[in-house]
Amino acid sequence: MNAKRRRLSIVLIVLALVAGGGTAIALLHDKTAPAAATAGTGDAKQGWRRIEPGGECQCANGGKFSFWERPADPKKVVLFLNGGGVCWDAKMCALTSTDSPGENHNYAWTLQSAEQPDNGQGLFDLGRADNPFAGYSVIYLSSCTGDAHLGNVARKYSPTLTVQHRGLVNGTATLDYLAQHYPDAAQVVVIGKTAGSIAAPIYGGLVADRLPHARVTVFGGQSGAWPDNPDFNAKVLVDDWGAYRAVPAWAVAGLTGREWGIPTFWVLVARHVPGIVLARFDYAYDSHAAVEVTAWMPGHPPDLLSVIDADQAAVEKAGVTLHGYTAPGDSHGIFESEDFYNLQVGGVSPAAWLGQLIAGKSPADVHCDKCH
Repeated sequence: MNAKRRRLSIVLIVLALVAGGGTAIALLHDKTAPAAATAGTGDAKQGWRRIEPGGECQCANGGKFSFWERPADPKKVVLFLNGGGVCWDAKMCALTSTDSPGENHNYAWTLQSAEQPDNGQGLFDLGRADNPFAGYSVIYLSSCTGDAHLGNVARKYSPTLTVQHRGLVNGTATLDYLAQHYPDAAQVVVIGKTAGSIAAPIYGGLVADRLPHARVTVFGGQSGAWPDNPDFNAKVLVDDWGAYRAVPAWAVAGLTGREWGIPTFWVLVARHVPGIVLARFDYAYDSHAAVEVTAWMPGHPPDLLSVIDADQAAVEKAGVTLHGYTAPGDSHGIFESEDFYNLQVGGVSPAAWLGQLIAGKSPADVHCDKCH
């Protein structure tokens, strides 16, 4: 082929790609993108872009999954595990609702129903000077599988309802992307929101496996009242979500399925990753953060603050330092509001307290005196 014909072929290829849409063009400019990942649409104002990892990733209804990225400092990264609700029976996991056809308020089961990167407030106000994550790159993992980012099973709850609990499959693809695109990250902060905070310790260990030279901090928000109940562990974590068999060996460490409870995740990751920084935040009486597991808590009705305090004490009794910030009241949500900066317990805000942790300091635990 002569030079003129080669130039004509190149022009025709480029025109074909332009006609095919923006995804192909995005891939032309991103030579490091994994073969299965494609760039999607994003919010240009906030700097977010959507990544479709492809492969076996999917939401609860079998539809496509994607996560979000906001690139900034390549050496400082936040991995945000969003909530989105959980389910483990036919009623909770239904893909439709009588309240609003095609929408179930118990959990996000499609990419469309899953929350996307927030409105630029609270932790997501990444240009704010007193935000400890100003300048950080952020990878935002939406939840659309009803399994707290932990599952890997197709669960048939009724003759007409099969749910793809593939949270760990989606999460693994997101982690692989993080490791490939941020190989020199020196600081990775794993933040879990509500149901997303259940898996945050496990994901902290998975980050450390991929980026062994990074300093990893885990901050779980509002799952402190989820109990270590053998019946819950066996039914939900083992049978319904398949999480017990999906996680790596270090995340089980010889425990039986009934022994493998959510509070033990903190202990297991601390033993697996020496030096990892572990912390969690809870409102003392946030019933929304634990509404699904009330039946598995001690007491009728249970005292949420007692469960939170007992779980933290059990983790620390195992020799693990778990920094705690317990705020008064029954509010729900901290990351997407100004409460991240304005809430004060003992004169300390969550933003300032978390900032000390990621700076390598060891602030005293914060706990409300009058928690009601």
